[in-house]
Amino acid sequence: MKLIISGGGTGGHIFPAVAIANEVRRRHPEADILFVGANGRMEMTRVPEAGYPIVGLDIAGLQRSLTPRNLLFPVKVMRAVRKAGKLLEKFRPDAVVGVGGYASAPVLLAATSRGIPSLIQEQNSYAGLVNKLLARRVQRICVAYEGMDKFFPADKLVLTGNPVRTEIADGQRAEALAFFGLNADQSVLLVIGGSLGARTLNQATAAALPHLREAGVQLLWQTGKTYFPEAEKQAAPFATDNLKALEFVRRMDLAYAAADVVISRAGALSVSELCLTGKPSILVPSPNVAEDHQTKNALALTSQDAALLVRDAEAPARLYDEALALLSNPARQQQLSANIRQLARPQATATIVDELLALIRKS
Repeated sequence: MKLIISGGGTGGHIFPAVAIANEVRRRHPEADILFVGANGRMEMTRVPEAGYPIVGLDIAGLQRSLTPRNLLFPVKVMRAVRKAGKLLEKFRPDAVVGVGGYASAPVLLAATSRGIPSLIQEQNSYAGLVNKLLARRVQRICVAYEGMDKFFPADKLVLTGNPVRTEIADGQRAEALAFFGLNADQSVLLVIGGSLGARTLNQATAAALPHLREAGVQLLWQTGKTYFPEAEKQAAPFATDNLKALEFVRRMDLAYAAADVVISRAGALSVSELCLTGKPSILVPSPNVAEDHQTKNALALTSQDAALLVRDAEAPARLYDEALALLSNPARQQQLSANIRQLARPQATATIVDELLALIRKS
């Protein structure tokens, strides 16, 4: 079996793609899996770290502001489609999976024009532009939310949930506390701003450090690479109080296991992991995403009383009042935890691979 998985740009695209690849390999250890990403994007390092080869295309998205670079966009797309076509003819995959991101479009365009079975995995409750444009060309569209027929042909839709590593929910609290050097008799707050970090969360967290120390709360603060040097300096005076700034958390299973409450952006992957781990959460959707899709992701939870919502603009004033109130209310934590667990789809990855293998068999 030969498979190409295309897309990336953020962890929200990359980690589901790797989860799909891992499930294929688990069932078919001999499978030859090749990733295609965008040069200069994080998939070019993260995918090899996961043990898979990757080829890069010179492709980027349209700029939101008027800029001369947008004039080159059609040229870059045409070149990327040609390169993707040559790659497909050389590799000869049995199927192609697109997970969203810059590289997904040229690969899926080239694959569908050659009659190669193709599947889209849409993580968000509001479909991305690339996936909407390609929906009529592919055979199957795996989605994480109800009601996606307003974006995609209903006969191609399969409600699967988002593929996440199920081991993310397997962490043990005692091991987690030891791993991060935390005390068992104090609450733990986990702050995660996505794989690239989040300016608003980082600024609000830095300002709240004295209040967290006063309340006796411990902190695991994932800052992202760009913001880490400054955050490390800001957290240094509070190190003895277990208020820790971390550039990137590789053992997210242990971070979730340690946490009593989580503050998070509302990217699709983060939301799916919170559902699987059952963590009481405060979501702060990023305003800097297409069609405000993170707010729509968050509302899918808050409408079920499965999480709390603080708008990005309100975060500096409200976020840590909400967090400290939730940390001091175990009954409310238990209620949110029970409700968010009801939304988890632990079999998502397996279901997506079932659909993929069915496409291959049919072809």
